[in-house]
Amino acid sequence: MHNDHDRELRAYERPDVGIDALDGRLLRLLTEEPRIGVLEASRRLGVARGTAQARLDRLLSSGVIRGFGPEVDPAALGYPVSAFATLEIKQGQGSDVRAHLATVPEVLELHTITGHGDMLCRLVARSNADLQRVIDRVVGFTGIVRASTAIVMENPVPLRTIPLVRQAAGLAEGTDQG
Repeated sequence: MHNDHDRELRAYERPDVGIDALDGRLLRLLTEEPRIGVLEASRRLGVARGTAQARLDRLLSSGVIRGFGPEVDPAALGYPVSAFATLEIKQGQGSDVRAHLATVPEVLELHTITGHGDMLCRLVARSNADLQRVIDRVVGFTGIVRASTAIVMENPVPLRTIPLVRQAAGLAEGTDQG
């Protein structure tokens, strides 16, 4: 028997806009084997091809799946140094700073943030010395007041989404069953 508090917690944990167990299993399969076709995915999931295609189409149209491009490793391209730079910007200069940073190829991501600083960007460089060149290019814009940079030493938990998919889909850890 569930009380109102339990229902409220479940509603918070699994909003109506979420995914179900089949969506979660499909996302996991596509993450593990991105070149798998819809027919093979349907066979492995034990559902009709049309069901797998409909689920895939819905996940794409809802924005859950953002794309199928290759996952590129900057280090393999010759950019083994990663860093995060917190930027403080002049008031009213946000759009100009974003436009400037979009011209710097070594800026892989940019986020506006709360707390210390206004923006956080992920940078890569060919070496520590090259990182100085990248930072100089980043801050060489009048809209940026100050930058604080932290060099990445190790990445023990690379970007991942499957644990989040499993939670959103209500799948138990280590299984594909809901």
